[in-house]
Amino acid sequence: MTRLRIRFYGRVQGVGFRYTACHIAQGLGLTGWVENCPDGTVLCEVQGDRISIDEMLGKLFSVGRYISITDTETEEIPTKAEERGFGVRGY
Repeated sequence: MTRLRIRFYGRVQGVGFRYTACHIAQGLGLTGWVENCPDGTVLCEVQGDRISIDEMLGKLFSVGRYISITDTETEEIPTKAEERGFGVRGY
């Protein structure tokens, strides 16, 4: 079990990024959350097996159309055993 905090840069706000990330994460059985940040980035905490997390990231990078990720910052953080589900946060 792994938990990552990932900050996404690029055209990631106003393009359905959070809901796309949520849909993908739920489909893979991952937990966590995703939210817009005031600086134009998107912050995500995602938890699950590393293979599923990597699959989620691969899908987000290949969505295309409106979403365009130019960079990410990733940090491994402690897991949250009590967490259930994946949701959208923020404004």
